[in-house]
Parts: sequence; C-alpha cells; structure tokens
Amino acid sequence: MRQWTIDAFASGPFKGNPACVVEPFEAWPDAAWMQALAAENNQAETAFLLKTADPARFGLRWFTPALEAPLCGHATLAAAHALFAELDVDVLLLTFDTLSGALTVRRTADGLEMDFPSDPPRRLPGVEGLGQALGVEPLEVWAGMYLVAVLADEATVRGLAPDLAALRGVGGEASGGPGQVIAVAQADPGRDYAVVSRFFAPAAGIPEDPTTGSAHCILMPLYGDKLGAKVLRFHQAYPGRGGDLECENRGARVLLRGRGFTMVESRLRVEPALL
Repeated sequence: MRQWTIDAFASGPFKGNPACVVEPFEAWPDAAWMQALAAENNQAETAFLLKTADPARFGLRWFTPALEAPLCGHATLAAAHALFAELDVDVLLLTFDTLSGALTVRRTADGLEMDFPSDPPRRLPGVEGLGQALGVEPLEVWAGMYLVAVLADEATVRGLAPDLAALRGVGGEASGGPGQVIAVAQADPGRDYAVVSRFFAPAAGIPEDPTTGSAHCILMPLYGDKLGAKVLRFHQAYPGRGGDLECENRGARVLLRGRGFTMVESRLRVEPALL
C-alpha cells in the first residue's frame, strides 16, 4: 500500500504544511491502526481515504499524532492532490464524506479550490491565562472552533514564542476545546497578503501547525468583515516554511484555494487492521 507526503498550501517544495495521504481503502481500517500510523508518521495530519461506488466520491478521515480531527484543510487539499496527480482520478469535482459533512474540491488554473463550512467567531471579553501563555496580551479575543487572539501587528505574530504547556489548558470557550489558538494580525503594508497568522495546537499533539485550512474558516469571515472584502489572501507564518492561501467568503461556506506538491512516495510494509 502506497503513501505520499504532500506539501499543502505551498508556494513550492518545502513550504506549506506536510500531510501524509494513504492510498484509498476498500473498507475502513480499525481506528486504532489509523491512529498508530498517524503517530508513526508524526505529521500534523495523516489522511485516510475510502473508495465508494462513485469514482468522484471518497470517504475521508484525518488523524493527528494524538487524535482523530473533525476537520482539516491542508490534509483535504493533500488528499485531493494525491487523487488527481498521483492516482490520475479524472473527474471535474471530488466529493469527500467527512465528520464535517460533504466537502468538495475542484481543480483550478492555479491549483485546487476547496468548499468548506464557514465558522464565524464570537467576540469574548477576554480569556484567563491567554496573554500569559502567548507572552503578549491580545487586542481582541474571539472564539469559533479555535480561539483567536488578535495581535497588534505582523512583527508580534512572527515573534511569538508561547508557553505551550500553559497554552494547552487555555481556551475552553472554543467549540473545539482548549489548547488550540490562532494568533493573527493584519499584514504589514506592501505585502502580497492581507492577513498573517500562526496556529498553536498542543492539545491536539501539534505544537505549531505550518498551515491550517480549518483556521481560515474562522479567519475569513472575521477579516472579511474587518477589511470589507469578499476575497482575501492569507499567509501563515510558521518559522522556516510559511503557507499561502486565498479565501473567498460565500456566506455559510468558505472557499479555500491553494497548491500541493508531492514530496515523498513510500510503501507501507504493515497490513491494516480491519474493523
């Protein structure tokens, strides 16, 4: 059985966020086996695919090294890239059945476009311990699936060195639970992106995620309102890599656009444990 490591939301190789994608199964493996493989891969997510009778439709599940994720953007883009580029699936639109409902991905002239549920956040008066854990007091705090800390400027976002142990217990107000925090600010003038962010998720076994599609289901409605824009470019400033995506607000949905690059093709030498 083959597996690919794919850089998603990347401007080129060694950029964006690596995800492992396993060749589609005929039946779901045991969840404990999938979790063990994700821990072995030790990437932010490993994507598992299930064949259906429809060649354009697949089951899709995502596992971090510690748990099964309810939604993941970069591993969805990586899964679609693997199907289109590595397995030559010749369809106009892919549909994935996931824990977050049906998600679609289509090819564009510049890469891939994903259709995800929007997650407009609610503003909070503050969150105890957040400023101390981040090392800086946020100007605003919002909550959707993840906690959002709005900071003063791009330099503050890029310079963060949070206390991850402290951050792990912060943010129970978010629907996804504590220990998952987006730090964000408007970009410096002259950048080719409007918003810059970083994402820390120690509670999910991810100290810092290089590029997080699901975070932008929160950030697009938030910054679309702040900047009065329907379409925005975002940069996630993971040190040494960085990821880039364009987002479009479609009301109840958000379109996420980005590119994938296959970095590694490997072959698993362990048989999946079946349900």
